[in-house]
Amino acid sequence: MSRRSQRHLDPVDGILLLDKGLGISSNRALQQARHLFNARKAGHTGSLDPLASGLLPLCFGEATKLSQYLLDSDKRYLTTFKLGETTTTGDNEGDVIAQKEVNITRQHLESVLNKFRGVIEQVPPMYSALKKDGQPLYKLARKGIEVERKPRTVEIFNLSLLAFDADLLTLDVHCSKGFYIRSLAFDIGEALGCGAHVTELRRTAAGKFNVSDAVKIEQLEKMDSQQRLQQLMPVDAGIDDMPRVSLAQDASHYFRQGQMVRADVDPQDGLVRVYSENVCFIGIGEVLEGRRIKPKRLLSTNS
Repeated sequence: MSRRSQRHLDPVDGILLLDKGLGISSNRALQQARHLFNARKAGHTGSLDPLASGLLPLCFGEATKLSQYLLDSDKRYLTTFKLGETTTTGDNEGDVIAQKEVNITRQHLESVLNKFRGVIEQVPPMYSALKKDGQPLYKLARKGIEVERKPRTVEIFNLSLLAFDADLLTLDVHCSKGFYIRSLAFDIGEALGCGAHVTELRRTAAGKFNVSDAVKIEQLEKMDSQQRLQQLMPVDAGIDDMPRVSLAQDASHYFRQGQMVRADVDPQDGLVRVYSENVCFIGIGEVLEGRRIKPKRLLSTNS
């Protein structure tokens, strides 16, 4: 994009909860939203496959500096698995590579599901954005190349069986960051001895954000610019679980310059939200010994 065209874009700051539809990539949804807001800068906080719908928090402007903290949040999904079929991609977009008869009782299924609750080891799927020597795994997979992936330690906080009918099961999954639903489908299918793949996937929550509070692209398109801006949450909306610290005017000035300052903080706080005396959010700080706060992520603000 040229410098000239950039001057016509607006300095939009905030977080938008988008309910991404099916059949569209997360990046495409991001660009559509960015265009509607005429925003200079935007980014998403953890992609959803075109197969998946649901909550996709988007960060605009200064909020992009805090996107990592949203990426690290736990997630919640509603998903349906088809038993008896294993596919190349782990979902229904791939080719079926194995078929087996399904003869599973609900009692057996519940016993298998119980093995996946809590902390588990999970191997990421080949069809993922993880990189091997700088190359996304899904690009290698499309070439028929499979590489070894190291297991990751992840956690399932809650795994509820919502429905089970013949060869279809629907689950409510509350999991840690870095979790792959397609890997869960594959692993459950293996444990049941019949194989499985994902047929439906919807993200219902990310951290404290819920899809019930999200807006669709089609809704944004019907709004005027002022109505769209009203959909944005404050830049610090995604980190309000961090302890809050207010700095006096002098300390606030030095903190903004990237210097450590002293404040009334608990040494156990770790990361804190830092505000100026006039209640302006100015960044994230790291609490050190001696009640000092080191700037971790600063916002550009003249407030």
